[in-house]
Amino acid sequence: MNSVVVHYQEIALKGRNRPWFIGHLVRNLEQAIAGAGVTDVRVHMGRIELVLDPAAEWDVVRNRVSKVFGIANFARAGRVPLDVDQIAAAILADLRDAEVDQVESFRVAARRADKRFHLTSPEIEREVGGRIREATGWRVDLGRPGLVVSVEAMSGEAFYSLHKEPGPGGLPTGVSGRVTCLLSGGIDSPVAAYRMMKRGCRVHLVHFHSYPIVSRASQEKVLEIATLLTRHQLRSRLHLVPFGDVQRIVVLSVPERLRVVIYRRLMLRIAERLARSWKAAALVTGDAVGQVASQTLENMVAIEAAATMPVLRPLVGMDKDEITAEAERIGTYPISIIPDEDCCQLFTPRRPATKSTVAEVEAAERALDVEALVSSATDAAELRLLRFPPDAGRPTPAPASVSVSS
Repeated sequence: MNSVVVHYQEIALKGRNRPWFIGHLVRNLEQAIAGAGVTDVRVHMGRIELVLDPAAEWDVVRNRVSKVFGIANFARAGRVPLDVDQIAAAILADLRDAEVDQVESFRVAARRADKRFHLTSPEIEREVGGRIREATGWRVDLGRPGLVVSVEAMSGEAFYSLHKEPGPGGLPTGVSGRVTCLLSGGIDSPVAAYRMMKRGCRVHLVHFHSYPIVSRASQEKVLEIATLLTRHQLRSRLHLVPFGDVQRIVVLSVPERLRVVIYRRLMLRIAERLARSWKAAALVTGDAVGQVASQTLENMVAIEAAATMPVLRPLVGMDKDEITAEAERIGTYPISIIPDEDCCQLFTPRRPATKSTVAEVEAAERALDVEALVSSATDAAELRLLRFPPDAGRPTPAPASVSVSS
């Protein structure tokens, strides 16, 4: 099999803007598969073809393509002339090499993109299916087949595939603008960042740490999480912000019960300063209503009042089990549960306020030079630039061309 056929779903509903979305998806695919043995990228009607070099490693290509947002499904495929005899012969040749020893039933699923072809989709299914049944002895099962053979009839050629792989869905990274996510290194915020990436946003990551008061463990965790998330959005900016000195000043200046809320307000201000320098349009947090003291509805209102740009909360209505299940699915959970010394655990009061008001928090903040604290933390932030593949910033062999056909 000499190709990978990529299908999208949500993009197909975009009407006149569809070519723009497809262009983003093609560019993201090109970067994701750089150096993986893809020699050409072709845009066909309703699908994208990646042409494989004979030496390409399918496991590498499959792993990379499966992380690109905007893809509904994809399959390793063969490309042959649009002729039933040649389609059936090519499928049977690949079946002999495939691991199909345990297959007892099958079905052929055909789609005719070019309506000028003289056979309809059901007729293609019957013609190709009859040849497969005759050669293998398998029975046809339209309900629960052991193997689904897909055939896509295009203009003058056809694709066939034996195994369809699920894609991550969503929209291509970059089509929905930029946001800045506060990334704690816990379970929730990586899932929030992932969800925004899936909706087509490019996510700038900001992590607050208390080094050198505590170890670098939280920074190391977050760098690992950011590296994993970068496999989806391909390029990431990670700001590591020292927050320990800010916390020490807050401890000396404000009532104990309000410390956590004021920490969060200062974090939003600092993240917003960094976000505006990157031209992001909104902030993102991993908050879920009622999960911890700072996430009561009253405290969330008091915290958000410190920001002047929108604060998005993709997990706001989820419970911990739902968030944990998604973290396990996307692979961040094993990293998030590694013990560390998070700045949120430093100087934490025993009885934090759960129903603070904007007025009382603003009154407490008058004891602080807020602008000086925000500026000093912003100036001390360390920027890390991440790419996937890791050598994507260097000259690498790229796909030979991008061509469009109907």
